[in-house]
Amino acid sequence: MPPAAVLFDLDGVLVDSEQLWDRIRRDVVAAHGGRWADGATEAMQGMSTPEWARYLVDDLGTRLTADDAADTVITEMARVYADDAPVLPGAVATVRAVAAKFPIAIASSAPPRIIRAFLDSTGLDVGATLSSEQVGAGKPAPDVYLEAARLLGTTAPECAAVEDSSNGLRAATASGATVFAVPNPHFPPAEDALAGAHRVLGDIAELPAALDRLG
Repeated sequence: MPPAAVLFDLDGVLVDSEQLWDRIRRDVVAAHGGRWADGATEAMQGMSTPEWARYLVDDLGTRLTADDAADTVITEMARVYADDAPVLPGAVATVRAVAAKFPIAIASSAPPRIIRAFLDSTGLDVGATLSSEQVGAGKPAPDVYLEAARLLGTTAPECAAVEDSSNGLRAATASGATVFAVPNPHFPPAEDALAGAHRVLGDIAELPAALDRLG
């Protein structure tokens, strides 16, 4: 049956930003006495802002407070978004097509400031936005999906969720949503994370037709 609502991740699904987050975090770590570690990129994908900021300090040795590390990274991200948000091809048209049929929300690990910058840049209007820093835990915990569905007046198992990363896919699957994977080509998700997806899409533009087939 058709979903009651559609919940979109942001980074890697609607914007080509995973590489941007990675570059900026690496620059901040290097500039403030830390040292990047193998697996750090994948570990932080899906983390809420407080979680990845602590990771930069506690695990990578960045000589800033967690609050200062977060502010430094987010300020640079917001500057890039203001100049030219890295919106993925077809993303805006896809969201508009889906929104014409279903209530939609953005359920992202990005901070509220970045979600707002994306919406301002694209002119998109969505029913709800939620950052994982506003709920109990970041992805792979399902909290952000559970709460985003509640904000739309439904439950996650009645929704479809669109994700790209390992931790995002795990979070969406754990929420009980019907999961559509759009794998990030720069950071391909793990096979076990993809296993929970209802369908793997080659491109975000395939989503409207895939949702129609649920009906």
